[in-house]
Order: sequence, then C-alpha cells, then structure tokens
Amino acid sequence: MGFFKNQFSNVVEWEEFRDDMIFWKWSNREIKKGSKLIIRSGQDAIFLNNGKVEGIFEDEGSFNIDSEIIPFLSTLKGFKFGFNSGMRVEVLFVNTKEFTVRWGTQSPILIPTPQLPGGMPIRANGTFNFKVSDYVTLIDKIAGIKQSYLVEDVKIRITSVLDQLLMKWISREGKDMFNLQANASDIAKGIQEDLDMQMMDIGIGITGFQVMSFNYPQEIQDMITKTASHEMIGNLQKYQQISMTDGISSGKVKGGGAASDMAGMMMGMNMANEMMKNMNQNQNSQNQNSDQKPAANQNGDPGSSSSSGNTKKPNFCPNCGAKNEGANFCPNCGQKLA
Repeated sequence: MGFFKNQFSNVVEWEEFRDDMIFWKWSNREIKKGSKLIIRSGQDAIFLNNGKVEGIFEDEGSFNIDSEIIPFLSTLKGFKFGFNSGMRVEVLFVNTKEFTVRWGTQSPILIPTPQLPGGMPIRANGTFNFKVSDYVTLIDKIAGIKQSYLVEDVKIRITSVLDQLLMKWISREGKDMFNLQANASDIAKGIQEDLDMQMMDIGIGITGFQVMSFNYPQEIQDMITKTASHEMIGNLQKYQQISMTDGISSGKVKGGGAASDMAGMMMGMNMANEMMKNMNQNQNSQNQNSDQKPAANQNGDPGSSSSSGNTKKPNFCPNCGAKNEGANFCPNCGQKLA
C-alpha cells in the first residue's frame, strides 16, 4: 500500500532549482486529484503529453491542477480523475531569465595578416548573453532527451564555434591589426548575429555579445608599447605642458616638496624660453624695418623725399604784385615765379 501511495504527488514544482539551470523536467510520476502546481518568479511551466506541448503557464503562484490547469490543456481537458488513479504527464520548468556567461579563447587564434606570414596570434575574452526563445524547438531538440540543461552546456556549444567566428569577423572588421580594440564593437556585433542564427536551432536566442579585450603575444605587445612611447617623445613639449596643467588644476603640484620644486623649475624654464623667443622675434622685426627705410629713400619714394628738394613759390608776383595761386607764371604779367 505504501508503494502505491508514493507513486502519487501532491505538489508539482521545480524541486532541483539552480541559478545556472536552464530547464528541469518533472516526470515519471502521476498527478492525483487535488494536487497543486507551484510556479515561482522567473519560471514557466509547460505540460507535456507524449512529448507534445499541452499547455504553457507563465504566471507565478500556486494553482489547483484539476480545476485551474486541466481545463486549459489542449487534449487532456476532458480528463476526469478516477477515485484511485492519477494522471501521468510531464511538466517542464523553464528558467526565463537572461543568462550572462564569460568566455575566453583557449589558445591563440592565428589571424591572417600581411605583416606576419604565419598569421597574428591573438587571444580574446568577453561575455555573451542568452535566454530561451522558442519552447517548442527547445523541447524538440533538447528537452525531449535530457532531464535538465545547464548554462555550461550552452557555453560548451558556443565556444566550440567561437574561434572560427572570431577569425572571420576580425579579418572582416579589424581595420588595424595592432589596435583591434578600436573595432571591437563591430566585431562583436557580427559574431552575435552568427551565433544567434546557430543557437536558434535549439530554441536559444543570443541577446548580447561583448569583446572585453584582445591580447597579443608579449613581443608584439612590447613593440606596440615602444611605438606608442616614440610617438609621445616626438611631442614631448606638449606632453609636459599638459601634464603640468593637469597637476596644477588637480592640486597635485603644490607645497615645498621636491616634486613641486622640480615642477616650478620646469615652468620657469618654459616661461624663460618663451620670453627669449618673443624677444628674438621682436629684435628681428626691428632690424628688418631699419634695413628697409634707407632703401626706400634711395629708390625715390615720394613719402620719404627730403625737404631740400622742395621750392616754395611766392604768394605775390615780385614784378606786378598780383596774388599768386601756386602757378609757375604770374597770371597778370606773365613773370616766371619759380
């Protein structure tokens, strides 16, 4: 008697819930009259009969199966509980949340590049997001043969194709092979689209894909760092000015310590150099002006002619006394005036 009693269940619920579990199947037991269905937050319950979906219940709470659940089942809604018998069905509980998973390349990926005949060895890491998107496909491809499904199962499936997708999209979107981070967003977008198409086959949707960093071999990273340092040294004066300005505005360059004394000395030297530069420019300008003035006089510039070359005409004719208006000859008697 005790054996038959244990074949029936009073409560149908997700008994083995884990945060990293995508679904869990309640199966191989009979539901008797008066049983309860419990759906917790973030869960959906799917009733199955012979592998086919009978009904999907998304609202959280506690429900009476024979009065609140069976009437909504597609083919079992006419089922009547017998006095001593139950109903054998399967209930699939699905975790509806969005999962976030970290990923990283297991070994360097050789990206074809003209600079390196053997390819550029690159590692990468980041995160991806996914959630269940199609219950029917999930049941048909996965839940039909598995009792449960974990995040790790999805991660293994994705990382098995990730190297090929990284190679494809780095080659397509990596404009600068030595600064792939600048195009990380475009690379990640392409990988997400391809992954979503592949995972759609098992009812999983890829809702996000991010590349956090690209890592180069040490010798290549040293070369990149050295090139960047050469660029900085090439514009050292500007670098010093910006650093000094930032230090003063933040209050880090102050007080009587050695650092502030050196900073003050550097500022003084820079100011002195600027003053000497301005003085030299003014001196050169004055010398150029003084060199140009005599040349203008020798060339007969009208504005620089001497006063000795000018002859002032008389105001009155010395012969007849008529008023002179600046003419060369007197208008009255014709006497030459100049």
